[in-house]
Amino acid sequence: MTDRPVPQPGILKIAPYVPGKSQAAPGVMPVKLSANESPLGASPRAIAAFRAQAERLEVYPEGSSRLLREALGEVHGLDPDRILCGGGSDEVLHLLAQTYLGAGDEAVMSQYGFNVYPIVTRGASADIVMAPETDYRADVDALLGAVTGRTRLVFLANPNNPTGTYLSAAELDRLHRGLRADILLVVDSAYAEYVTAADYAVGVDLVDRAENVVMVRTFSKMGLAALRIGWMYGPAHVIDAVNRIRGPFNVSLPAQHAGAEAARDVAFTAALNRHNARWRDWLARSIGSNRLRVVDSQANFVMVLFPDPSEARAAFQALLETGLIVREIHGYGIAEGLRISIGREEHMRRVVEVLGQFGAAGAVD
Repeated sequence: MTDRPVPQPGILKIAPYVPGKSQAAPGVMPVKLSANESPLGASPRAIAAFRAQAERLEVYPEGSSRLLREALGEVHGLDPDRILCGGGSDEVLHLLAQTYLGAGDEAVMSQYGFNVYPIVTRGASADIVMAPETDYRADVDALLGAVTGRTRLVFLANPNNPTGTYLSAAELDRLHRGLRADILLVVDSAYAEYVTAADYAVGVDLVDRAENVVMVRTFSKMGLAALRIGWMYGPAHVIDAVNRIRGPFNVSLPAQHAGAEAARDVAFTAALNRHNARWRDWLARSIGSNRLRVVDSQANFVMVLFPDPSEARAAFQALLETGLIVREIHGYGIAEGLRISIGREEHMRRVVEVLGQFGAAGAVD
């Protein structure tokens, strides 16, 4: 008997998610390079679709996000009945944890994996197990070695946040082959739109030939972060189970319409990929030196490693004072690192200029 309500086991073990800063020094116009947002804004088609719903705000959205699921199915060649939509991919991850984890269970993730995974796992009263990475990259053997009889889920961000590294299609297949049939492999492909590596696989083929794999995606990185739209493609039995606890109106009407048009606007998505590929590679070459390391990235950001944590903090502050807001990642256990989103050309050039005092190579034009 206690004198106040007691949270479920695991809740108070959760370290709350801390987003990146969004304000610069007083009087300085901020340039936000801390949240991996689209540097080109949103699809014009999505904006028009969102505006068109302004006179219908009194109407409940269709409960299954049917028109959004149909658009995703059309664009990606998927069965809409095997798609589930949510309020950002975060909600989809929460729903998966609530459906498949409980007290006494474990979920496995890589050492520097997305820090929402521990939150959703502990929120379901389960335990999270971290598998060590090799040079900031998920290690298949370490992930499989972390699996026990209590393991029910394995989370893999591919590409990973905050490192930008990825597993090839062959390595992803090897990871799946090493898992028991009762373990659900969650392939979080949040940054798939930005990948340029030829040996990458988004996860669709693996979902199609397995009963224990789901692929999770988001619209947040392609211009619709404010609308909070995520989705999952998975086996029919997983979709059915998760739908039983999903809120019936969890994606708003404007979000459904805007998301459908964003999915169909493949030209805008391709433009995002081209811009990102150009300036991601330019930024990496312009920063990398014998003092600063830029980890190879397949996402819409780069991770820069400094000689020590104090220098990373000094670089963060120097950037902040000029209005450039990047992401400190000590919360991931990488105190010597900063994550820098790919922005517009002028912002990338300013980043390189500021980091010159810390040993950046300099613009490579």
